[in-house]
Amino acid sequence: MNKALVIRSTDEENEIALLEDKQLVELHREKKSGSVAVGDIYLGKVKKIMPGLNAAFVSLGDEKDGFIHYLDLGADYNMVSRYLRQAMNGDRNMRTLTGMKREPELAKSGNMGDTLNVGQLVLVQVSKEPISTKGPKLTGDLSLAGRYLVLVPFDDKVSISQKIKGNEERSRLRRLMQSIKPEGFGVIVRTMAEEKSVADLDADLRNLCDRWAAMTDRLKSAASPQRVLSELSKTTALLRDVLSDEFDEVYCDNEELYGELRQYVHSIAPDKEGVVKHYRMDTPIFEQFGISRDIRRAFGRIVTIRSGVYLYVEHTEAMHVIDVNSGNHIKAGSGQEDTALQVNIESAKEIARQLRLRDMGGIIIVDFVDMAKAEHRRELYEFMVQAMAQDKARHTILPLSKFGLMQITRQRVRPAIEVDVQEKCPFCDGSGMVRSTLTVIDEIEQNLRYLTMSQRLRSTTILAHPYVNAYLRLGFPSMRMRWMWQYRCRVRVRAMERLNLLEYKFLNAAGEEIDI
Repeated sequence: MNKALVIRSTDEENEIALLEDKQLVELHREKKSGSVAVGDIYLGKVKKIMPGLNAAFVSLGDEKDGFIHYLDLGADYNMVSRYLRQAMNGDRNMRTLTGMKREPELAKSGNMGDTLNVGQLVLVQVSKEPISTKGPKLTGDLSLAGRYLVLVPFDDKVSISQKIKGNEERSRLRRLMQSIKPEGFGVIVRTMAEEKSVADLDADLRNLCDRWAAMTDRLKSAASPQRVLSELSKTTALLRDVLSDEFDEVYCDNEELYGELRQYVHSIAPDKEGVVKHYRMDTPIFEQFGISRDIRRAFGRIVTIRSGVYLYVEHTEAMHVIDVNSGNHIKAGSGQEDTALQVNIESAKEIARQLRLRDMGGIIIVDFVDMAKAEHRRELYEFMVQAMAQDKARHTILPLSKFGLMQITRQRVRPAIEVDVQEKCPFCDGSGMVRSTLTVIDEIEQNLRYLTMSQRLRSTTILAHPYVNAYLRLGFPSMRMRWMWQYRCRVRVRAMERLNLLEYKFLNAAGEEIDI
């Protein structure tokens, strides 16, 4: 599979499109205003305790306060709290957590009111971006993500990604990390670390430790609320997570961002530096790669598949609903049951793409075409599981219910991507109402009267919509004939399909348009 990343930069945001085999599968947006992002670590201030929810609202200096539940404070909350106090007092040992003894774990049955106080400073990390009217969701379990590893402070465990299947490789990585990880830190080994050398993993680990040390130094002079550690930009983070041997090209139309990306790729994978390219053509970058066309096709309420099948996609506050329609899908020699299976299989492939493309999270209900055979329902379920295997967001898929509905839950980290593929009607200006065609006929006659009496016009051709053209020629004598007799002018009428119903033009004897 060939992968490419195409980045369009504007004054307000960066738009990042991920293509797989030249098909758009993911679309991300990154605002340049420095808003709250997943992975950012803040020195926050408790603003309000909610005893009924066993939670608290924490001010981050943003327009929306963050929300943290008691259980999200993490088992190591006491360790984090102690680290924060010592770091703000300038204890340089906190850069490496040297000599920091274990604190008792936070009781799972405790109360937020007994743990935090209004005005108290807390060190928290953003786990979900603001969605709709809700503020960001926060956690007290801190972690720093790198290309191959995730650094987990106040822990000693080494965890290996479940996607790394080989027992020998898992054992190699575990032994290696146990030998190089610093004391007081745990490590999660990411899928990208498979078959990587000691030097690559050690360099990534050192970089993460340096970021932790820099945050510790920043805490000494930090004033709450303040962001003390920023996650990589969404563009760089996406590049970090998807860059692999399958990656062929990264195109960017902004010279400054191109330089940053090239420098970052050089630091994590020098052999891949050449895939980052600066796009300089006059054609807009999304137009050149067909992304604008794909967006218009894929983000509407109705999504059409080439075979004639189409999907209805509806978004509500509680869930997302997708309805599968067979449309004009007909295959010779196939019975109703086989046709239903083919329609559902094609739809499942597109639905898996739509979930990634729109970043739809929460509960998704899919109403497939009814199938009577149990083996067909099972085949569809297995195909859906396979189709969503490439989706990195955590998800759960349930088999079809008795009503033919498939229930999917998908990790909701960011707001679903929404692209408005509708435009304001240029004829009614979005009102849904246009002038009566009778008023258009009156308007044409008024302009004809002006041209013949004031401008002494003796011959003209009127270009109009086919319906208006037919009306002017209807009957005997027709409207055109009556105008000729009344205004003593030779009047021709010609239909032009590209004109809208209320649009018309006057031409002189030389065929030139007359400005009225």
